[in-house]
Amino acid sequence: MRLTVLGCQSPFPAADGATIGYLLEVGGKRILMDCGSGVLAQLAKKCKPYELDLVLISHLHHDHISDFFVLQYALLVANQFQKRNQPLSVWAPSEPKGWFEKLSYRNYILLQAITEGKTVSLEGVNISFFLTDHAVPCYAMKIEYDGKVLLYGADAGPRTDWTRMAIEPDLFICEASFLHKDLPADPIGHLSAKQAAQAANQIKARRLLLTHLYPELDPLQLKQEAEQEYHQELLVAEIGLEINL
Repeated sequence: MRLTVLGCQSPFPAADGATIGYLLEVGGKRILMDCGSGVLAQLAKKCKPYELDLVLISHLHHDHISDFFVLQYALLVANQFQKRNQPLSVWAPSEPKGWFEKLSYRNYILLQAITEGKTVSLEGVNISFFLTDHAVPCYAMKIEYDGKVLLYGADAGPRTDWTRMAIEPDLFICEASFLHKDLPADPIGHLSAKQAAQAANQIKARRLLLTHLYPELDPLQLKQEAEQEYHQELLVAEIGLEINL
């Protein structure tokens, strides 16, 4: 498995940045995980958008889906020029209903609803979905292939039960939206860097990738805060970062 960070900022991108999106290359397939603002421009450095095999959308907030609607046009044109003749399989939460329905686009997309505990298989790649603590239905994703486990935490608050998803994942991608001192009184569906590190310890993650970064916050501060809790390999997401499992 090879993961490339296409976007890692939230709730808006910095200059030359992008909100949330990752390309996972596994078993000869290309899987896009979330598709936020600026993600398609970064994806173009790796492959054509119509060359994707699968898209997984964790939840229907704009910083995770805004470029998906541009991806629809890429599929339209690819079909017109006979560069793709099959619909793209897309999995996403069915709520909020209005946004879920907007993901469908003619016969270019095969849209399917994520449910708790659902497992999707793609030629040896197994993907399982688990609800997190967030303001709208949001799903973490456990991706397994050839004995390796990647856990993508999506957006998740402190009430998320990580232990039912994976123990000792090879890579845990976890949001770090705040420094702990800046946590709001009621942080709905988000974590500090300290809490992300604590979650990684709880599931004995072998590697931790901090993401969902506020673009005006120094990533080094987030890393230093997390390092006080988590003592395995720790990375802070940046566009273009590649991680091999």
